[in-house]
Amino acid sequence: MKFKIFIDGKEGTTGLRIFERFQSRDDIELINISEELRKDPEERRKCINASDITFLCLPDQAAIEAVALLNADNKHTKIIDASTAHRTNETFAYGFPELGPEFLEKIKKSQFVATPGCYASGFISIVYPLVKLGIASNEYPFSANAISGYSGAGKKGIAQYEDSNRAAEFEAPRLYAMAQMHKHLKEMQYFPKLKEKPLFNPYVCDFIQGMLVTIPLYADRLNKKYTPAEIREELANFYKNQDFVRVMPYDEKGTESGFLSANHLAGKDFLEIYVSGNEERINITACLDNLGKGASGAAVECMNIMLGLDPKKGLVL
Repeated sequence: MKFKIFIDGKEGTTGLRIFERFQSRDDIELINISEELRKDPEERRKCINASDITFLCLPDQAAIEAVALLNADNKHTKIIDASTAHRTNETFAYGFPELGPEFLEKIKKSQFVATPGCYASGFISIVYPLVKLGIASNEYPFSANAISGYSGAGKKGIAQYEDSNRAAEFEAPRLYAMAQMHKHLKEMQYFPKLKEKPLFNPYVCDFIQGMLVTIPLYADRLNKKYTPAEIREELANFYKNQDFVRVMPYDEKGTESGFLSANHLAGKDFLEIYVSGNEERINITACLDNLGKGASGAAVECMNIMLGLDPKKGLVL
């Protein structure tokens, strides 16, 4: 049996990566749309309603319009939205099954799933269990520093970084979203149920893919006194037996060398969590591929779950 899959927005980075992942799968039949009709609403409607799963790899407004193309009586076709449009919409399951059985079950049963943002995946992987386990209050003033490869900057951003005549500024890390209005902040606050949005400082850097998201904590502002090693154990138990989120062994320096590269999981579809620091100040860092667990890998994992397949099928672990 082959599942009929339509990728609405195959030309974008996420859509292209999903398309590439299906080239080696014999259980997938892709529904193709001609280049001249790829923005035609009626042709897209036909493709969406003929599919078992449709991936929306579109800007937010286009994703909202695409959902409206699903026939009212079509309860078969399932939608996986990779945009920001529906991530905090209760009609949509949030595509991060490792956060708990309730997340997994909602993905299994829902017709609509919204996959997390890449930065949000790193942030929520840490902050959600901290609050859920009672380690930190939802009133804790969370902040996050993050760096990403330039593949998350979209077609225009990628072209700027890969231009042989690029300006010198592209050779150094660049801080952006300085007005504290990054589009991922909404879900970063929503799922851990934080009282306030976190202070979030993202940087785009001169490497193609990979990501680090670091959450700093003051130990004396947690709900009780924890050492870094104790927090690491709590997180390890929370993510016990999870293939896609791995809590790494404790080292006060973070790693044996004291360095953590943002691109060392490039091409992988899982996320690693590192706890480091001392009894006064603690850092927790998520490392992931922004195009893997942070985008297309997460979308394919959700598809596998929705179709009753092994979640790991076709993914790199």
